[in-house]
Amino acid sequence: MSQYAHMQKKIWIIAVVVVIAAALVGYYYWKGDRAAAPKEAEEVAKSADVLTESSIQGTVPSLSANPLENKPQVNPAEKANPFSSVKTNPFE
Repeated sequence: MSQYAHMQKKIWIIAVVVVIAAALVGYYYWKGDRAAAPKEAEEVAKSADVLTESSIQGTVPSLSANPLENKPQVNPAEKANPFSSVKTNPFE
């Protein structure tokens, strides 16, 4: 076996070992990242709720009452249309 062929064989072995090591490290990282994600997402959601509650306290009216319940009629089209009460059936 020539020295060139022997060198190529070593390069191939090193390349295969590097690829396998990268695959193992990637799998370990992917597995560990997935396990931590639900816990982190839950913590972020809780802290977002706390921040939202504290930031809107006293500034936003309660949503149980309808603020537009007694709004004035400001649509001029309702007053200008004389045929709004006329109903016709086009199939008769």
